[in-house]
Amino acid sequence: MILENKLNIKNQIELSKVEEKISKQKAKQLFDSGDINKVQIGTFEGLQYIHKYLFQDIYDFAGKIRTVNIAKGNFRFAPLMYLEHSLKYIDTMPGTTFEEIIEKYVEMNIAHPFREGNGRATRIWLDLILKENIKQVIDWNLVDKDEYLSAMERSVVKDIEIKYLLRAALTTEINDRNLFMKGIDISYYYEGYSEFTTEEV
Repeated sequence: MILENKLNIKNQIELSKVEEKISKQKAKQLFDSGDINKVQIGTFEGLQYIHKYLFQDIYDFAGKIRTVNIAKGNFRFAPLMYLEHSLKYIDTMPGTTFEEIIEKYVEMNIAHPFREGNGRATRIWLDLILKENIKQVIDWNLVDKDEYLSAMERSVVKDIEIKYLLRAALTTEINDRNLFMKGIDISYYYEGYSEFTTEEV
């Protein structure tokens, strides 16, 4: 199914390329303009801001809570009827320690509040919480794609694996532009987007 988009693209491959290019340009702009400092840390409102920023030129649903149930493989994300309640609950979750922050991140992944682009927006959101509260961020280049995806899949039941994986990739280079841009590239690679690098677009 081809997502309805503002650019009226009807070809899935073309949409994928255009989405990657435009949203990576926006991710670069988010950092370089300083708009990233406007994000409300650790809240759904902050995540909405990031999602809208990345995808508003492509999709009408950018930054808006999804109106359909979605699944990935055999896993169904939070049902629509519980979604708003889940997001309110996640807002109240503490996020002062590494463990608490990852638990909050796992819950937000289960909620999967948007129609598309959840992982890419939520990983930026996660790094901002880590940066604010423990003065570290994740060097995503150190996190293997397959290990990450399987740990995230299992985090619904047990989050020990994802905590172990992400803790091993922590760095104190919290304002490093190069690290941020490479992190965007890896984040997109996890989702199957690797046509362009962020610096190229």
